[in-house]
Amino acid sequence: MVKLDNKIGVIVDSFRLPIREGLLKAKEVGAQGVQMYAVSGELDPDNLNAEQRAELKAYILGLGLEISALCGDLGGHGFQDKAENAWKIKKSKEILQLAKDLGTSIVTTHIGIIPEDENDPIYQTMLEACEELGQYATSLDAYFAIETGPETSKTLKEFLDKLSTNGVSVNFDPANMVMVTKDDPVAGVKLLKKYIVHTHVKDGIQLQSTNPKDVYGYLGYDSGTSHDKIEEMVENGEFFRELPLGHGDVNFELYFSALQEIGYNGYLTIEREVRSNPEKDIKEAVQFIEKFK
Repeated sequence: MVKLDNKIGVIVDSFRLPIREGLLKAKEVGAQGVQMYAVSGELDPDNLNAEQRAELKAYILGLGLEISALCGDLGGHGFQDKAENAWKIKKSKEILQLAKDLGTSIVTTHIGIIPEDENDPIYQTMLEACEELGQYATSLDAYFAIETGPETSKTLKEFLDKLSTNGVSVNFDPANMVMVTKDDPVAGVKLLKKYIVHTHVKDGIQLQSTNPKDVYGYLGYDSGTSHDKIEEMVENGEFFRELPLGHGDVNFELYFSALQEIGYNGYLTIEREVRSNPEKDIKEAVQFIEKFK
């Protein structure tokens, strides 16, 4: 059996509480680190001056926690729409600077579905946006980490290989792959190994085969995705269901072994996108991971 020494993180927003109450809950359930959304509300970079950033960082450290990453997913079509990219790139850079100020070097995000056809104009638009973001991240010794799921690991790797830096890397989420593309998480870990800087620990099942565009949106296909839309789909949708750890189709023994095999020593961060009793599931998820330690 695999023996892990990775730290366990929790997405604070999964508790559906104000930030500081969520941080206390994260500590209470046994997490060592936290990930937080920094797109709007309390953690919007526009709402935190230098003094407030320093105070929040001190508060988190005072709880004995550290930040594994911030989430900077701006929704919509990611970086598929050239007309939207100027403000999205600017906002993403501000979120990354906030991350550095709070003591982490990782911002996870969705960039939109990467087209399989490299000649698709959307492919080039996304590549240009990620090249700029990657260079900026590298200048700060930091990363924007694309969450797996909207496309296969192979398509994602080929896209990342075209960038001049690894400033845009990967936040590996095995459940998204199982639920949407039916891609193999274990093979995905091994394929994307040089890019993985953060991971999510989440489980789920696919109920019926689906077009990823119906989940994540696509420019010219629909109006785009949002966090609320995804939450509704994982709990009540027709295509897939997110489940407590160990109750879905992610083989965690093999997944954790693959992460160990590639030398990944970062966070295993628990994400639970349900409205009903998330605290119970998160606490049990911490205990589930600890069985591998």
